[in-house]
Amino acid sequence: MKFAICQELFENWDWERQCAFSAELGYTGLELAPFTLAPRITDVSAEQRCSLRATAERHGVQIIGLHWLLAKTEGFHLTTANSSVRHATSQYLMELGNACADFGGDLMVLGSPVQRNLEDGVSLDQAFENAADVLRGCMSALRDRGVRICLEPLTPKETNFLNTCADAMRLIEMVNSPSLVLHQDVKAMLGGESEPIETIIERFAPHVGHFHVNDVNLLGPGMGPTNYAPIFRALLRTNYSGWISVEVFDYRPGAEKIARDSIHYMRSVLSQLSKS
Repeated sequence: MKFAICQELFENWDWERQCAFSAELGYTGLELAPFTLAPRITDVSAEQRCSLRATAERHGVQIIGLHWLLAKTEGFHLTTANSSVRHATSQYLMELGNACADFGGDLMVLGSPVQRNLEDGVSLDQAFENAADVLRGCMSALRDRGVRICLEPLTPKETNFLNTCADAMRLIEMVNSPSLVLHQDVKAMLGGESEPIETIIERFAPHVGHFHVNDVNLLGPGMGPTNYAPIFRALLRTNYSGWISVEVFDYRPGAEKIARDSIHYMRSVLSQLSKS
């Protein structure tokens, strides 16, 4: 398995230190949150993109892509009835795709719950149509840059649109592009699905392009109540070959402890599975 980590965890660390520490622990991928770089991705110059990529590669780490795509931005929304806002959102997703490719990545996780919540007066069916319109508008450009959007279901506590993998697949099938795939997140599946997580992994395996690991307590794998043996067993059984990326939301234990404990636990689980 290839391990990556979402770098917004490293608050106030300079980029060199983020890359060096991640590589030291054995992570070979870093997943960028655009808001850690600039208010908008278009504010990150070509020279800065090149420098960030070169520094990561010098430490043996790849920038695998982006997540939190629309976080801390204004004027973008996935399900809005406002066609001008939908067009602007498509255009910004294209800009994110350009940056992703410039960094050397090939995936973008579309979560951003606030920017996809249903507005008053917009039905669920219309929200699907509106979201499909946004995504269709950027698929060609993303394909040209070799970047995929990984559509992330989130729990009802976070958003009222796309709460299950089945919901996400409905939208993926509407858009019908190889540049739009499914993303799975352990915390989200535990909080949004009615079946065991290993069942969900196996059912949707052909469509999954990326995988986030965490737990219901908002910390990393091994730092909460979830047993990862069935999860990793399901990923191995379905021949998942993508990244396993640590994404946490509670930074209080500190970046060093979270990053170190997460990868140590995952390696321990894999070691035990290899013996069974």
